[in-house]
Order: sequence, then C-alpha cells, then structure tokens
Amino acid sequence: MKQGEGLERFIRAHLLNMKPYSYIAPLEVLSEHVGVPAEGIVKLDGNENPYGCSPKVKVALSTYPYYHIYPDSEQQELRKAIEGYVGVPVDRLLVGSGSDELIDLILRLFIEPGDRVINCVPTFGMYPFSTETCGGKVVSVPRDESFAVDVSGAKKAIDEGAKLIFLASPNNPTGNTAPRRDVLELLKTGIVVVIDEAYYEFSGETMVPLVAEYDNLIVLRSFSKWAGIAGLRVGYGVFPEKIAQHLMRIKPPYNVNIAAQIAAIESLKDLEYLQKTIKAIIAERQRLFARLAELEPFKPSPSKANFVLCFVLNNQAGKIYQELRQRGIFVRYFDTPLLKDYLRISVGKPEHTDALVAALKEIC
Repeated sequence: MKQGEGLERFIRAHLLNMKPYSYIAPLEVLSEHVGVPAEGIVKLDGNENPYGCSPKVKVALSTYPYYHIYPDSEQQELRKAIEGYVGVPVDRLLVGSGSDELIDLILRLFIEPGDRVINCVPTFGMYPFSTETCGGKVVSVPRDESFAVDVSGAKKAIDEGAKLIFLASPNNPTGNTAPRRDVLELLKTGIVVVIDEAYYEFSGETMVPLVAEYDNLIVLRSFSKWAGIAGLRVGYGVFPEKIAQHLMRIKPPYNVNIAAQIAAIESLKDLEYLQKTIKAIIAERQRLFARLAELEPFKPSPSKANFVLCFVLNNQAGKIYQELRQRGIFVRYFDTPLLKDYLRISVGKPEHTDALVAALKEIC
C-alpha cells in the first residue's frame, strides 16, 4: 500500500463520518479544565448518586482475594441475587457492562443493515449511537410539548417497517415516565419494545411484570444511579426466555468484571442503606425543583428520576452553562435543536443545590 492511501477504504462506509457519543467527563478532567480542585467541584451533569455506594461494597472490594482469576462469564451468583430483587426467573436475566452494552447487544441481535429503529426524541443518546454503529437507520419520532411519546407517530413508523423501539421510563433527559397504556398499545403491534428503566428506583414504576406476557418486550435496568456504582458499569435486562438465550450466546465472554459483580451483589445485600439514599435524593429532587421554579428565567419540568430538566427563557441556557462551569459547577447542556434552551441538572446533596442556586442568583 502506498504512503497516504490509508486503510479508510476498508472501513464500513456508515462509520466513516459517524458522530461520536458525547460523554460526561470525570472529576479530575473537569478540575483541570476549570482550575478548581476536585473536592470543590459541584458535579451535577452525569445523573450520578452523590452519596456513593454501600459501605459493604468498599469492604468486599478491598478484601476479595482472587482478582487474578477470570470472573464467571455467566454471572450466576449475581443473576441469582437479581432474581431475588426483581422477582423474575434467572433464565430471563442477562447482565452487561452497564445497560449500554445490553442496548448494543439487543441491536446486534435484531438489527441488520438498513433496519429501522424508532427513537422518541429527546431521549438517551445511546439509542441512536448504537443503532448507527450496527448499521441501522434511526427514525426519530418527536415527543409532544409535555414530552409524552407520540404513540400514533410511532405506530406510523412501525407501519413503514420499523423493527424496534426504545422507550426510556423515566425518560432521560425529560424525567417523565411512559404510561402503561402507551406501552401496551405498542406491544400489540408486534414490534420489539425496549423499556429502559435505568431510573426505576426513583420512580417506582415498572413494566417488568409484562415481560412474562409479551415475547416482544424487554426491560433494562442499571446499578449506576440508585446503587452508586456508575464507575464499575453494571446493568441488567429482563428478557423473554428465548431472547435471553440468544443474547447469552452472542455476548462477549467475561463482559462484566469481577469487581463490578462483587459491587452489585453487595449492593443487593444492603438495600436498607441504599433505600435511605434513594429517599434522600427524591426529597432533594423536590427541593431542587422548587428552588429552580423560584428563579426568573427557569421553568423546571416535573421529574420522576434523579435529575430535573429546566427550560431557560431568552436563549440563556448556553450562557448560564458556561458561567456555571467557570465557578466549578457542572450541569448538562446538550446544545441540540430540541434541547438548546434546556439545562439538565442532576440531584445532588442539599449543599450542592444551595451552591447551584446561589451561583444562579449571581448569574441571572
């Protein structure tokens, strides 16, 4: 091969100019960017749990003696623990390196190049990202003014050949849940319906019981938010039994490392502690919503997750985002057509809310 010809001619064409996923930077990177010590950063951009993991997780990780041995590729102990937590048979459960990996695996199983996947925007960015990576075609169906799913629009896309639909409930970044009636209406079409319940513990609303009734329903969940182990990457899904079997065959071996498995198992052994942090976050969510509603340019949306989406009047969202960054306060600004006037603010501890509100009063 001559110098300059490169290997790009061998790359799959649809990946050559694909836009990368916009990820959340870690504390040390944010600290370096703004010149604020890591301990002084107010990080409200990643929907992480500010209280962290159960103390039992830290003890178990520090005392485990077999890190030199490969983990159980089928995560049998963890899946058994999840069975007790969720109340579904273990053969319907699959664990992934975060629910992101499960999203990718589902698309690999069902989607061939050119197949259509419905994305109810605005919503979680991994759905279109993974669809495009797998060669699928994203069909965007906008939500209405209250961010409810346009069921008739989705059904039209189904009639035009869409194969699969993702519904986050609560939805990220809007915080609202998908009503059972909407889910049932979509299930009746026969399309593969994936309900992403990453924020389930903050809403208490679930479609898991329906999986036993519908062989086209999948429900995903995560340990990242409620259990405070986002850095270890553990997600799981509840699947029709046959689909779980197919996914188990195509998943990479050892896809969930042993530290992540230990952390998830220990989390499920300490539900009393974690329920306290969940209640604290829900209480602070209500306070954050109320404080934001008091500020002139902000119109927060009701949320059942661990964040609040806020409309900002007079096209000030981008400016306020930058002003907060300079103060070491990080919120999420998507800078997309549907969300250019919005900020998504994760629920922190009370002192984080106080710092945010004080800064907003200075800025606005």
